[in-house]
Amino acid sequence: MDLPVVDLAPFLGAAAGGEEEEEVRALCATVSASLRDTGALLVKDPRCSAADNDRFLDVVERYFARSAEAKRLQERPHLHYQVGVTPEGVEVPRSLVDKDMQEKIRSMPEESQPATPKGPDPKWRYMWRVGPRPANTRFKELNSEPVIPDGLPEWKETMDSWGSKMISAIEVVAEMAAIGFGLPKDAFTSLMKEGPHLLAPTGSDLERHGSEGTVFAGFHYDLNFLTIHGRSRFPGLNIWLRNGKKMEVKVPVGCLLIQSGKQLEWLTGGECLAGMHEVVVTKRTLEAIALAKEQNRSLWRVSSTLFSHIASDAILKPLGHFAETPNAASYPPICAGDYVEQELSVINLKGKDAL
Repeated sequence: MDLPVVDLAPFLGAAAGGEEEEEVRALCATVSASLRDTGALLVKDPRCSAADNDRFLDVVERYFARSAEAKRLQERPHLHYQVGVTPEGVEVPRSLVDKDMQEKIRSMPEESQPATPKGPDPKWRYMWRVGPRPANTRFKELNSEPVIPDGLPEWKETMDSWGSKMISAIEVVAEMAAIGFGLPKDAFTSLMKEGPHLLAPTGSDLERHGSEGTVFAGFHYDLNFLTIHGRSRFPGLNIWLRNGKKMEVKVPVGCLLIQSGKQLEWLTGGECLAGMHEVVVTKRTLEAIALAKEQNRSLWRVSSTLFSHIASDAILKPLGHFAETPNAASYPPICAGDYVEQELSVINLKGKDAL
């Protein structure tokens, strides 16, 4: 099974007074159904080109190729690693610490089970905030100033440009999903304003960790609203559909992958579940490594990942008709920032005092 590819151009055209309303409604229905049934979706946004993605990957590859000591100058553990670099061996996959999740994995058929991580993830990550932050917030460290590495003059412009393009794509998908779910068009986007959105590329050193079965990101869900990725130069992402089936994702050139996060699950009262996923070295990754070596290219696997968030001071609760569903009681109102801090403490990015 392949994920549907939704072209955002007709919706963008309709917003400008172009396309037929019926075609646009059908696209919105595809978006909401795909997020509900698979937790994921592929989109084509005419404003986000493959060349933009390549320019971003080139700059981030150069950064991750630096020595560990040089990269650690951008480390900010006192800010929960929510800006700057997170070294390898810090992020703990939820499947290692969550007993309920371990139980769920054991109950899966063998062919659908995720790979078993040996410990913390052997990947680096860089957190770069995208978009404006609130002037007044209870959650200062979730809205901290960005950290800029020395010696990469194009860093800020490249990160800001790609980050804002991906946020624009997410906002369109959020509007389409709201329409598809029978909610007001701005039901989600109004809550995203001044959210702590993060462009968060990961860097995995395939020269050191390039053997088949190596787990770069253990089985987990994302704690944010919607996650968006540009195409990586090395495959390896597996996702789990709502029916429990495991699926290796192939992102076509020029497309973006969207995944539903826990905040979307909250706002839809469980109609959409946060998509489970992992990143593992597979046979297709090994083929891409061999080709990169032939072509003398970088062996750092960079993901161009952006986490879009609900604003920290906004309340997460099932919206509109989702408040009437049988599962709504499982999603009591909670401040988005409190929810994020709870989740970060579990995956080791925040001090243990919060546990």
